[in-house]
Amino acid sequence: MSTDETGHGGTKTPQSAGDSAAGQELLQLLTPSGERISHPEFDFWVKDITDEQLCSLYEDMTVIRRIDVEATALQRQGELALWPPFLGQEAAQIGSGRALRADDFVFSSYRENGVAYCRGVDLTDLLRVWRGNASGGWDPYSINMATPQIIIGAQTLHATGYAMGIQNDGADAVAVTYFGDGATSEGDVNEALVFAASFQAPVVFFCTNNHWAISEPVRLQSHIHLADRATGFGIPSLRVDGNDVLAVMAATRLALDRARRGGGPTFIEAVSYRMGPHTTADDPTRYRDPNELEDWAAKDPIARLAGLLERKGLLTDTLQQQVKDKADTVAAQMRRGCTTMPDPQPMDIFKHVYSTPNSWLERQQDHYARYLASFGDPAGAVSEEGAR
Repeated sequence: MSTDETGHGGTKTPQSAGDSAAGQELLQLLTPSGERISHPEFDFWVKDITDEQLCSLYEDMTVIRRIDVEATALQRQGELALWPPFLGQEAAQIGSGRALRADDFVFSSYRENGVAYCRGVDLTDLLRVWRGNASGGWDPYSINMATPQIIIGAQTLHATGYAMGIQNDGADAVAVTYFGDGATSEGDVNEALVFAASFQAPVVFFCTNNHWAISEPVRLQSHIHLADRATGFGIPSLRVDGNDVLAVMAATRLALDRARRGGGPTFIEAVSYRMGPHTTADDPTRYRDPNELEDWAAKDPIARLAGLLERKGLLTDTLQQQVKDKADTVAAQMRRGCTTMPDPQPMDIFKHVYSTPNSWLERQQDHYARYLASFGDPAGAVSEEGAR
Protein backbone atom coordinates (compact mmCIF):
# COMPACT_ATOMS: atom_id res chain seq x y z
CA MET A 1 0.00 0.00 0.00
CA SER A 2 1.62 3.24 -1.12
CA THR A 3 1.82 6.23 1.21
CA ASP A 4 1.15 8.42 -1.84
CA GLU A 5 -2.53 7.53 -1.90
CA THR A 6 -5.17 10.19 -1.56
CA GLY A 7 -8.90 9.78 -1.53
CA HIS A 8 -12.20 10.28 0.19
CA GLY A 9 -13.64 8.74 3.29
CA GLY A 10 -12.75 8.70 6.94
CA THR A 11 -11.29 6.62 9.67
CA LYS A 12 -12.64 5.34 12.93
CA THR A 13 -12.06 7.22 16.13
CA PRO A 14 -9.26 5.50 18.05
CA GLN A 15 -10.56 3.94 21.23
CA SER A 16 -7.63 2.07 22.69
CA ALA A 17 -3.95 1.44 22.18
CA GLY A 18 -4.77 -1.91 20.62
CA ASP A 19 -7.00 -0.60 17.85
CA SER A 20 -5.68 -1.42 14.41
CA ALA A 21 -5.02 1.42 12.00
CA ALA A 22 -4.21 -0.88 9.09
CA GLY A 23 -5.79 0.14 5.82
CA GLN A 24 -6.95 3.53 7.03
CA GLU A 25 -8.52 5.76 4.43
CA LEU A 26 -7.88 9.46 4.35
CA LEU A 27 -10.10 11.57 6.60
CA GLN A 28 -11.47 14.35 4.42
CA LEU A 29 -14.17 16.94 5.13
CA LEU A 30 -13.52 19.20 2.12
CA THR A 31 -12.97 18.02 -1.44
CA PRO A 32 -10.31 19.79 -3.54
CA SER A 33 -13.09 21.85 -5.13
CA GLY A 34 -14.32 23.01 -1.72
CA GLU A 35 -17.38 20.80 -1.34
CA ARG A 36 -18.17 19.97 2.29
CA ILE A 37 -18.27 16.23 2.99
CA SER A 38 -20.31 15.07 5.95
CA HIS A 39 -18.70 12.53 8.25
CA PRO A 40 -20.70 10.86 11.05
CA GLU A 41 -17.82 10.78 13.50
CA PHE A 42 -15.64 13.80 12.69
CA ASP A 43 -18.30 16.44 11.99
CA PHE A 44 -18.68 16.67 15.76
CA TRP A 45 -15.17 18.07 16.17
CA VAL A 46 -15.78 21.06 13.88
CA LYS A 47 -19.51 21.64 14.38
CA ASP A 48 -18.79 24.88 16.31
CA ILE A 49 -16.84 26.46 13.43
CA THR A 50 -18.82 29.51 12.32
CA ASP A 51 -18.73 31.30 8.99
CA GLU A 52 -16.66 34.01 10.65
CA GLN A 53 -14.13 31.43 11.81
CA LEU A 54 -13.95 29.91 8.34
CA CYS A 55 -13.05 33.35 7.01
CA SER A 56 -10.44 33.67 9.75
CA LEU A 57 -8.88 30.34 8.78
CA TYR A 58 -8.77 31.52 5.17
CA GLU A 59 -7.01 34.70 6.30
CA ASP A 60 -4.53 32.73 8.42
CA MET A 61 -3.55 30.46 5.56
CA THR A 62 -3.23 33.35 3.11
CA VAL A 63 -1.11 35.36 5.55
CA ILE A 64 1.31 32.53 6.34
CA ARG A 65 1.71 31.78 2.64
CA ARG A 66 2.69 35.42 2.18
CA ILE A 67 5.12 35.07 5.10
CA ASP A 68 6.66 32.10 3.33
CA VAL A 69 6.89 33.87 -0.02
CA GLU A 70 8.38 36.99 1.59
CA ALA A 71 10.97 35.03 3.57
CA THR A 72 11.96 33.11 0.44
CA ALA A 73 12.41 36.42 -1.39
CA LEU A 74 14.51 37.78 1.48
CA GLN A 75 16.79 34.77 1.21
CA ARG A 76 17.13 35.14 -2.55
CA GLN A 77 18.01 38.80 -2.01
CA GLY A 78 20.79 37.91 0.44
CA GLU A 79 19.01 39.04 3.59
CA LEU A 80 18.66 35.50 5.00
CA ALA A 81 21.17 32.68 4.88
CA LEU A 82 18.51 30.00 4.43
CA TRP A 83 14.75 29.46 4.61
CA PRO A 84 12.68 26.25 4.77
CA PRO A 85 9.55 26.87 2.65
CA PHE A 86 6.21 25.38 3.68
CA LEU A 87 4.28 26.29 0.54
CA GLY A 88 1.33 23.89 0.20
CA GLN A 89 1.30 22.88 3.86
CA GLU A 90 -0.76 25.81 5.18
CA ALA A 91 -3.84 23.77 6.11
CA ALA A 92 -1.82 21.27 8.15
CA GLN A 93 -0.22 24.06 10.16
CA ILE A 94 -3.22 26.35 10.62
CA GLY A 95 -5.76 23.57 11.18
CA SER A 96 -3.65 22.06 13.96
CA GLY A 97 -2.23 25.31 15.33
CA ARG A 98 -5.65 26.89 15.84
CA ALA A 99 -6.86 23.77 17.69
CA LEU A 100 -4.33 24.24 20.50
CA ARG A 101 -4.89 25.83 23.89
CA ALA A 102 -2.57 28.52 25.22
CA ASP A 103 -1.17 26.14 27.88
CA ASP A 104 -0.35 23.38 25.40
CA PHE A 105 3.34 23.26 24.52
CA VAL A 106 4.61 22.93 20.95
CA PHE A 107 7.86 21.24 19.90
CA SER A 108 8.35 21.79 16.19
CA SER A 109 10.79 21.20 13.39
CA TYR A 110 12.23 24.11 11.40
CA ARG A 111 9.28 24.19 8.96
CA GLU A 112 6.33 24.98 11.27
CA ASN A 113 6.48 28.75 10.93
CA GLY A 114 2.72 28.79 10.36
CA VAL A 115 2.21 27.16 13.75
CA ALA A 116 4.57 29.75 15.24
CA TYR A 117 2.36 32.46 13.72
CA CYS A 118 -0.63 30.89 15.49
CA ARG A 119 1.27 30.90 18.78
CA GLY A 120 1.97 34.62 18.45
CA VAL A 121 5.66 34.60 17.61
CA ASP A 122 6.94 38.05 16.73
CA LEU A 123 7.50 38.24 12.98
CA THR A 124 11.07 39.43 13.36
CA ASP A 125 11.81 36.58 15.75
CA LEU A 126 10.86 34.12 13.01
CA LEU A 127 13.89 35.28 11.04
CA ARG A 128 16.65 35.74 13.63
CA VAL A 129 18.14 32.27 13.29
CA TRP A 130 17.87 32.27 9.50
CA ARG A 131 19.64 35.64 9.34
CA GLY A 132 22.39 34.30 11.61
CA ASN A 133 21.72 36.86 14.33
CA ALA A 134 20.76 34.50 17.14
CA SER A 135 20.95 30.87 18.18
CA GLY A 136 17.26 30.96 19.08
CA GLY A 137 14.42 33.16 17.96
CA TRP A 138 12.25 33.67 21.04
CA ASP A 139 11.58 32.86 24.68
CA PRO A 140 9.82 29.47 24.55
CA TYR A 141 7.93 30.01 27.78
CA SER A 142 6.39 33.29 26.65
CA ILE A 143 4.32 31.52 23.99
CA ASN A 144 4.62 27.84 25.01
CA MET A 145 6.52 26.90 21.89
CA ALA A 146 10.12 25.69 21.81
CA THR A 147 12.45 27.24 19.29
CA PRO A 148 12.64 25.19 16.07
CA GLN A 149 14.67 22.00 16.16
CA ILE A 150 17.18 21.52 13.36
CA ILE A 151 18.23 18.00 14.37
CA ILE A 152 15.72 15.79 12.57
CA GLY A 153 13.21 14.24 14.97
CA ALA A 154 14.93 15.27 18.22
CA GLN A 155 11.93 17.41 19.23
CA THR A 156 9.74 14.31 19.58
CA LEU A 157 11.79 13.18 22.57
CA HIS A 158 11.61 16.67 24.08
CA ALA A 159 7.83 16.65 23.67
CA THR A 160 7.44 13.23 25.23
CA GLY A 161 9.56 14.22 28.22
CA TYR A 162 7.57 17.42 28.64
CA ALA A 163 4.33 15.45 28.41
CA MET A 164 5.51 13.13 31.16
CA GLY A 165 6.15 16.24 33.26
CA ILE A 166 2.58 17.42 32.59
CA GLN A 167 1.42 14.00 33.72
CA ASN A 168 3.41 14.25 36.95
CA ASP A 169 1.96 17.71 37.61
CA GLY A 170 -1.58 16.40 37.21
CA ALA A 171 -2.40 19.06 34.58
CA ASP A 172 -4.49 18.58 31.45
CA ALA A 173 -2.27 20.45 29.01
CA VAL A 174 -0.83 18.55 26.05
CA ALA A 175 2.56 18.48 24.35
CA VAL A 176 2.36 18.57 20.55
CA THR A 177 5.32 17.71 18.36
CA TYR A 178 5.60 18.32 14.62
CA PHE A 179 7.90 16.45 12.27
CA GLY A 180 8.06 15.33 8.66
CA ASP A 181 7.81 11.95 6.98
CA GLY A 182 11.60 11.65 6.83
CA ALA A 183 11.88 11.97 10.60
CA THR A 184 9.95 8.72 11.07
CA SER A 185 13.11 6.92 9.91
CA GLU A 186 15.10 8.47 12.75
CA GLY A 187 15.79 6.64 16.01
CA ASP A 188 14.69 9.63 18.12
CA VAL A 189 11.13 9.47 16.80
CA ASN A 190 10.85 5.74 17.41
CA GLU A 191 12.26 6.10 20.93
CA ALA A 192 9.77 8.87 21.64
CA LEU A 193 6.92 6.66 20.49
CA VAL A 194 8.11 3.87 22.80
CA PHE A 195 8.25 6.15 25.84
CA ALA A 196 4.94 7.87 25.02
CA ALA A 197 3.16 4.53 24.70
CA SER A 198 4.80 3.02 27.79
CA PHE A 199 3.83 5.93 30.03
CA GLN A 200 0.64 6.91 28.17
CA ALA A 201 1.98 10.44 28.01
CA PRO A 202 -0.33 13.28 26.88
CA VAL A 203 1.48 13.99 23.62
CA VAL A 204 0.26 14.36 20.04
CA PHE A 205 2.66 13.26 17.30
CA PHE A 206 1.81 15.37 14.25
CA CYS A 207 3.58 14.01 11.18
CA THR A 208 3.30 16.11 8.05
CA ASN A 209 3.79 13.66 5.22
CA ASN A 210 4.88 16.03 2.46
CA HIS A 211 6.17 13.09 0.40
CA TRP A 212 9.81 14.15 0.23
CA ALA A 213 12.53 13.89 2.89
CA ILE A 214 14.77 16.25 0.95
CA SER A 215 15.14 14.09 -2.19
CA GLU A 216 14.05 10.79 -0.65
CA PRO A 217 10.48 9.77 -1.57
CA VAL A 218 8.30 8.56 1.26
CA ARG A 219 7.31 5.43 -0.65
CA LEU A 220 10.93 4.27 -0.38
CA GLN A 221 11.03 4.85 3.39
CA SER A 222 7.76 3.09 4.16
CA HIS A 223 5.74 0.50 2.27
CA ILE A 224 2.72 1.13 4.48
CA HIS A 225 0.99 4.31 5.57
CA LEU A 226 3.04 6.16 8.18
CA ALA A 227 -0.04 6.18 10.41
CA ASP A 228 0.01 2.38 10.38
CA ARG A 229 3.46 2.35 11.94
CA ALA A 230 2.14 3.88 15.16
CA THR A 231 0.01 0.86 16.01
CA GLY A 232 3.17 -1.20 16.34
CA PHE A 233 4.02 0.96 19.32
CA GLY A 234 0.51 0.66 20.75
CA ILE A 235 -0.46 4.19 19.76
CA PRO A 236 -3.77 4.95 18.00
CA SER A 237 -3.41 6.87 14.78
CA LEU A 238 -5.34 9.02 12.35
CA ARG A 239 -4.63 9.57 8.67
CA VAL A 240 -5.95 12.91 7.48
CA ASP A 241 -5.96 14.96 4.29
CA GLY A 242 -3.34 17.53 5.23
CA ASN A 243 -4.63 20.00 2.63
CA ASP A 244 -8.07 20.06 4.29
CA VAL A 245 -8.01 22.58 7.13
CA LEU A 246 -11.27 21.31 8.66
CA ALA A 247 -10.19 17.67 8.63
CA VAL A 248 -6.86 18.58 10.21
CA MET A 249 -8.60 20.61 12.91
CA ALA A 250 -11.03 17.76 13.63
CA ALA A 251 -8.24 15.20 13.95
CA THR A 252 -6.13 17.47 16.14
CA ARG A 253 -9.04 18.32 18.43
CA LEU A 254 -9.86 14.63 18.83
CA ALA A 255 -6.24 13.80 19.69
CA LEU A 256 -5.98 16.70 22.15
CA ASP A 257 -9.22 15.72 23.86
CA ARG A 258 -8.06 12.13 24.17
CA ALA A 259 -4.77 13.22 25.76
CA ARG A 260 -6.51 15.61 28.20
CA ARG A 261 -8.78 12.81 29.40
CA GLY A 262 -5.84 10.55 30.19
CA GLY A 263 -6.10 8.50 27.00
CA GLY A 264 -2.43 8.83 26.13
CA PRO A 265 -0.71 9.70 22.85
CA THR A 266 -2.09 9.84 19.32
CA PHE A 267 -0.23 9.81 16.02
CA ILE A 268 -1.60 11.99 13.19
CA GLU A 269 -0.37 11.59 9.64
CA ALA A 270 -1.34 14.68 7.68
CA VAL A 271 -0.93 13.82 3.99
CA SER A 272 0.19 16.95 2.18
CA TYR A 273 2.83 17.99 -0.32
CA ARG A 274 5.87 20.22 -0.22
CA MET A 275 5.26 22.47 -3.22
CA GLY A 276 8.61 24.20 -2.94
CA PRO A 277 12.16 23.04 -2.21
CA HIS A 278 13.26 21.38 1.02
CA THR A 279 15.11 24.59 1.78
CA THR A 280 16.22 27.46 -0.42
CA ALA A 281 19.49 25.54 -0.89
CA ASP A 282 17.63 22.69 -2.61
CA ASP A 283 16.62 22.21 -6.25
CA PRO A 284 13.60 19.86 -6.37
CA THR A 285 13.57 19.79 -10.17
CA ARG A 286 16.53 17.39 -9.95
CA TYR A 287 14.49 14.64 -8.33
CA ARG A 288 10.79 15.48 -8.66
CA ASP A 289 8.46 14.80 -11.57
CA PRO A 290 6.79 18.10 -12.62
CA ASN A 291 3.55 16.17 -13.24
CA GLU A 292 3.46 15.28 -9.57
CA LEU A 293 3.70 18.95 -8.64
CA GLU A 294 0.89 19.76 -11.07
CA ASP A 295 -1.35 17.09 -9.56
CA TRP A 296 -0.87 18.44 -6.06
CA ALA A 297 -1.34 22.05 -7.14
CA ALA A 298 -4.92 21.05 -7.95
CA LYS A 299 -5.35 20.15 -4.26
CA ASP A 300 -4.13 23.55 -3.02
CA PRO A 301 -5.33 24.05 0.60
CA ILE A 302 -6.13 27.75 0.26
CA ALA A 303 -8.04 27.33 -2.99
CA ARG A 304 -9.95 24.48 -1.37
CA LEU A 305 -11.20 26.62 1.51
CA ALA A 306 -11.87 29.49 -0.90
CA GLY A 307 -14.14 27.09 -2.81
CA LEU A 308 -16.14 26.41 0.34
CA LEU A 309 -16.41 30.13 1.13
CA GLU A 310 -17.59 30.81 -2.40
CA ARG A 311 -20.26 28.12 -2.12
CA LYS A 312 -21.45 29.75 1.09
CA GLY A 313 -21.43 33.24 -0.42
CA LEU A 314 -18.66 34.40 1.93
CA LEU A 315 -15.84 35.01 -0.52
CA THR A 316 -16.74 38.64 -1.18
CA ASP A 317 -14.55 41.31 -2.69
CA THR A 318 -14.47 42.96 0.71
CA LEU A 319 -13.16 39.82 2.42
CA GLN A 320 -10.52 39.24 -0.24
CA GLN A 321 -9.31 42.83 0.03
CA GLN A 322 -9.16 42.61 3.83
CA VAL A 323 -7.14 39.42 3.62
CA LYS A 324 -4.80 40.89 1.02
CA ASP A 325 -4.27 44.01 3.12
CA LYS A 326 -3.47 41.89 6.19
CA ALA A 327 -1.01 39.77 4.22
CA ASP A 328 0.66 42.88 2.78
CA THR A 329 0.94 44.46 6.22
CA VAL A 330 2.44 41.32 7.77
CA ALA A 331 4.93 40.91 4.91
CA ALA A 332 6.04 44.55 5.14
CA GLN A 333 6.42 44.29 8.90
CA MET A 334 8.50 41.13 8.60
CA ARG A 335 10.72 42.59 5.88
CA ARG A 336 11.28 45.76 7.90
CA GLY A 337 12.13 43.72 10.99
CA CYS A 338 14.61 41.66 9.01
CA THR A 339 16.46 44.47 7.23
CA THR A 340 16.69 46.65 10.36
CA MET A 341 17.74 43.82 12.68
CA PRO A 342 20.92 44.90 14.49
CA ASP A 343 23.98 42.74 13.96
CA PRO A 344 25.05 40.73 16.99
CA GLN A 345 28.08 42.04 18.86
CA PRO A 346 31.13 39.81 19.46
CA MET A 347 30.51 39.53 23.19
CA ASP A 348 26.89 38.47 22.64
CA ILE A 349 28.14 34.92 22.24
CA PHE A 350 28.31 34.71 26.04
CA LYS A 351 24.70 35.73 26.56
CA HIS A 352 22.11 33.13 27.59
CA VAL A 353 24.68 30.34 27.97
CA TYR A 354 23.73 29.89 31.61
CA SER A 355 20.79 31.26 33.57
CA THR A 356 23.21 32.93 36.03
CA PRO A 357 26.85 34.03 35.59
CA ASN A 358 29.61 31.75 36.82
CA SER A 359 33.38 32.09 37.19
CA TRP A 360 34.16 29.58 34.43
CA LEU A 361 32.18 31.54 31.84
CA GLU A 362 33.34 34.91 33.15
CA ARG A 363 36.97 33.81 32.77
CA GLN A 364 36.35 32.88 29.11
CA GLN A 365 34.55 36.17 28.58
CA ASP A 366 37.48 38.10 30.00
CA HIS A 367 40.00 36.24 27.81
CA TYR A 368 37.94 36.80 24.68
CA ALA A 369 37.39 40.48 25.47
CA ARG A 370 41.12 41.04 25.89
CA TYR A 371 41.78 39.14 22.67
CA LEU A 372 39.38 41.38 20.73
CA ALA A 373 40.81 44.48 22.41
CA SER A 374 44.26 43.53 21.12
CA PHE A 375 43.01 44.35 17.64
CA GLY A 376 41.77 47.75 18.78
CA ASP A 377 38.16 46.60 18.51
CA PRO A 378 36.17 49.82 17.91
CA ALA A 379 32.90 48.25 19.12
CA GLY A 380 34.15 48.14 22.69
CA ALA A 381 34.86 44.46 23.14
CA VAL A 382 35.15 44.68 26.91
CA SER A 383 31.39 44.63 27.46
CA GLU A 384 30.14 44.19 30.98
CA GLU A 385 26.85 42.65 29.87
CA GLY A 386 28.25 39.84 27.74
CA ALA A 387 27.44 36.95 30.08
CA ARG A 388 24.39 38.49 31.69
